[in-house]
Amino acid sequence: MPEQPLTQNAVYSAIPTVQIDGQANDKVTAQLLSIEMREHEGGMSALEMRLSNFGSFSTGLADLVFEDGAVVKLGAAVLIYAGDASSPTEIFRGKITGLEGRFPDSGPPDLVVLAEDALQSARMQRRTKSWDSATLTQIAQQVATNLGLTPVLDGLDATIGAQQQFNESDLHFLRRLLARYDADVQIVGTELHASPRAQAQRNSIEIDLNSQLKQVRVLADLSHQVKQITATGWDYNQGQAISVTSQTTSFGPGSGKTGTDWMHQALSSRSEHLGQFSSLNTGEAQALVDAEFAQRCRMFVVADGVSEGNPNLRVGTYLKLNGLGPRFSNTYYTTSTVHHFDTQGGYETRFRAECAYLGGA
Repeated sequence: MPEQPLTQNAVYSAIPTVQIDGQANDKVTAQLLSIEMREHEGGMSALEMRLSNFGSFSTGLADLVFEDGAVVKLGAAVLIYAGDASSPTEIFRGKITGLEGRFPDSGPPDLVVLAEDALQSARMQRRTKSWDSATLTQIAQQVATNLGLTPVLDGLDATIGAQQQFNESDLHFLRRLLARYDADVQIVGTELHASPRAQAQRNSIEIDLNSQLKQVRVLADLSHQVKQITATGWDYNQGQAISVTSQTTSFGPGSGKTGTDWMHQALSSRSEHLGQFSSLNTGEAQALVDAEFAQRCRMFVVADGVSEGNPNLRVGTYLKLNGLGPRFSNTYYTTSTVHHFDTQGGYETRFRAECAYLGGA
């Protein structure tokens, strides 16, 4: 699928739409200076919105604009829509968790609004809890229920045994377990999405250099590539030693040679041993070495770029980059994005994406 236009209109107007507590506000729109929304693997998107906090009133007086606390206030719900202003797409939903006043010596004061998505509640309270014969699905469902979110889960039904949440927030506990089983969590609207990375695909986008792709830096690095990952330990339940070797081939999108192949060709093969785990069962050990191996392989080629503002370019997007030559033109998995708008530069999307494959001879 070739690069798709960002709008069907003659001019791409991408001024964000802001709703606070479910309502658009003319005062916020008029005073808006910039918006920046950041997201990454592991969830919890963060918003920084800068407003000019000085203006004229109908009485003819000029004063601070947002000091009455009627609209912009701690705890207020914020919705941000971006992209084509005629049919914008939601990119952030959360609550205001911070307000910062900026009073420069050579200009009017600003008010900076800080907000986080629903996962911020999952990091606010620590708890101690035992999970017997749990699955990742059950744990993620419980976290979603605690947050009032609808769980959308896939591929997490395997039993992972007894788990201890010891003085941990729900967010840290969930992230820790998902990482051990090579899975990720994201908030999408009012839903909590979690699945193994091998099954995660939010959408597909194709962009071309010198068109929607403004600039990009791509690094292929062999320094962390290995032939295999191994682990040993002791299974106390079975009363026997265990020894496992990575087996996964789920490296995500793209085509070409893997970092393991290039390392064998360019340098020499080497293995990595996980020695920090003493008490494991075979299933846990296999999941750990598979996750570690897959994560290393996927980070072989990393692209950091800037595109025209695209609200559909999100964590989990399969991103095809064209025009980079046979070595680096490939399909990448997006691992973080920054959606930035300001009144000088307009709307752009900065991204980091990774690929396990490198083309070229």
